[in-house]
Amino acid sequence: MASKHSHRKRSKDDGEKPFWISFSDLMTAMMVMFLVVMAVALLAVTSPSEKRQEEIEDWVKQLEQKLKSDFPGVNYQRNRNVIDFGSQANFKFGKPDFEGSPEELQRKEDSLRKFVPELLTLANGDLGKKVIKRVVVEGYTDKAGTYLSNLDLSLRRSERVLCVLLAESVSTKLSETHKKQVRELFLVGGYSFNNEKSSAEESRRVEMRIEFLGPFESRTPAPSNVEFGKCPI
Repeated sequence: MASKHSHRKRSKDDGEKPFWISFSDLMTAMMVMFLVVMAVALLAVTSPSEKRQEEIEDWVKQLEQKLKSDFPGVNYQRNRNVIDFGSQANFKFGKPDFEGSPEELQRKEDSLRKFVPELLTLANGDLGKKVIKRVVVEGYTDKAGTYLSNLDLSLRRSERVLCVLLAESVSTKLSETHKKQVRELFLVGGYSFNNEKSSAEESRRVEMRIEFLGPFESRTPAPSNVEFGKCPI
C-alpha cells in the first residue's frame, strides 16, 4: 500500500511540473521578445542621430581645413559652433562700421567677400546640404550704453555684414548665385553685450554661428521672388 501511495503521489507531482515549467518558459520567452523589441527600437532612434553627428563632424573638419589653409586668424569654435574672425571683424565704438583706416576697412570687407563664397561652397556641397540649416550673423557690443541701445547697435552690426556681402559697386562683389545663396542661408541677430569678451575692443564684433539640421530635418528653401533692395546702412 505504501508503494502504491508513493506511486500515486509522484504521478500527481509529475502532472503539475510540466505546467509550471511551461509557464516559466513562456514568461522567459516573452521577456526576451520584449528586450529584443526595445533594443531594435533604441537602435532605430539612436542610429540616425549618430550618423548625423558623424556627418556634422566630417563637415566641420572640412571647414577647419579651409580656415587653416586659406584664412589665417579665422577660427571655428566647436563648443559654440561659431566662426570667430578675431580682430578682422571688430567695430568702431558705438558705430556699425568696421574698425580701422580706410585701407584696413577695404581689406576687411574684401576678405569677408572672399571668405563667404568658400563657406557657401561647403554649405551647398553634398555633405553640407545634409547638415547645414542656416548661418546666423551675430553682432555684439561692449557694456557701454544701455541694453536696448546696444541691442539695436549689435543688430545693425550684423546687418552691416550683409550689406558688405551684397554690395554692388565693388570689384570683389559676389556673384548673383552667391548672393541668392546668402539670402537663402544667412540670418542676422543682435545680442547686445551678452557673451562679452575679455576687452571692450574684442567685444565689439560679429561672429557667424552655424546651425545644423537634426537627423530627421531637411533644409527649407527660401522664397526666390524676394528682391534684394538697397542697404539702409
